[in-house]
Amino acid sequence: MDTLQRQKLDAMKELAYGASHEINNPLANIATRAQTLLRDEAHLERRRALEAIYRQAMRAHEMISDLMLFARPPRLEIEPFDLCNMVESLVDGLADECQRRNIRLAVDTPAPMELSGDRQQLHVAVKAIVENAIEAIGQDGAVGISLRQVASPATGQSVKIEMTDSGPGISAEARPHLFDPFYSGREAGRGLGFGLSKCWRIVTDHGGTVEVESGAESGATFVIELPVGGPEEG
Repeated sequence: MDTLQRQKLDAMKELAYGASHEINNPLANIATRAQTLLRDEAHLERRRALEAIYRQAMRAHEMISDLMLFARPPRLEIEPFDLCNMVESLVDGLADECQRRNIRLAVDTPAPMELSGDRQQLHVAVKAIVENAIEAIGQDGAVGISLRQVASPATGQSVKIEMTDSGPGISAEARPHLFDPFYSGREAGRGLGFGLSKCWRIVTDHGGTVEVESGAESGATFVIELPVGGPEEG
């Protein structure tokens, strides 16, 4: 992630935080009124219409929650945990959805790998990329996750989480925008929303990086790199 991209996303997060408060109030009002009307509505078609209103209001509320997490994430709760165990738990949670779509989700984890970080937030970050891959594939494909430790004089000891999918490729033009909130790489079959933006925010808050490697034709690999010792103080 280059400096310009970081500055652009930092500006977006401030706008997002202010807008979220203004949008949440009318959404809560709509959802509450729809629920109230549903209690006394016996007409089948009107009930369906009110249920649709309620569902869409709650969907928008969830999007605002994602926006808030991107704009002002909760304070990191740093503690050592087993990264392999976290990834295996994530894979177990997505097994039913992958089976329904006939997508093979494979994970290659070594022996226990300790990392200092916020387990819950990093779970959200990794899951966002895997879910993005599942949505990009749609039906009949594969997603692979691998973990390894790396070391360099510049970064010290770190871990890499590589997630490779058989979905559509990502063009060179689309790649710089993938972590923008609400960016839709429609030509690449990549979704619209905050998933990748949340991932970027959580990973960079941990002092890490997230990169994407892809040809224009097919497949993509997202690589998260995190310092083993957690984010630096300051």
